[in-house]
Amino acid sequence: MTEFPRDAFLDVTTANKKYAETFKDSHLSGFAAQGLAIVTCMDSRIAPLSIVGMSPGDVKILRNAGARVTDDVLRTLVLATFLLGVNRVLVMPHTECKMASATEAEIHTEIMRDFLVDTRSVEIRTVKDTLEALRTDVTRIRTYPLLAPGVIVAGAIFDVHTGKLQPVAI
Repeated sequence: MTEFPRDAFLDVTTANKKYAETFKDSHLSGFAAQGLAIVTCMDSRIAPLSIVGMSPGDVKILRNAGARVTDDVLRTLVLATFLLGVNRVLVMPHTECKMASATEAEIHTEIMRDFLVDTRSVEIRTVKDTLEALRTDVTRIRTYPLLAPGVIVAGAIFDVHTGKLQPVAI
């Protein structure tokens, strides 16, 4: 068993000690109090709760590179819609996403060139057209047969410069 790398995570554990001193969310359940799940990107500029004006306990947040609806996102939504109170899903990609800045081949080439690691066995799921990818992903959720009945699915693009969500008709 490997020891916890304390020095590498000192900022994290120090911040957590301070956070725990005033922690007041122990009363929250695992349910999404507002019935919402958000599928969004891992980009650190995105603060999903703030963007939609909600708080811890209100929303289930699913994040990955590019805000793509993968098999794992669908698996998670099955659990969220049947067991955790989710009845609405918002797919929320954003402007200036790294996944929209290059092709899959270009990203694999960049990683090989800069780090000498062959990542071609990993599906990167780049986005040539954010709007088209959003439409595809919303449709994928809407047509997935294993979600709870009546789940409402929508898409909106978050603008990293204005902070605004642009709802998209799909």
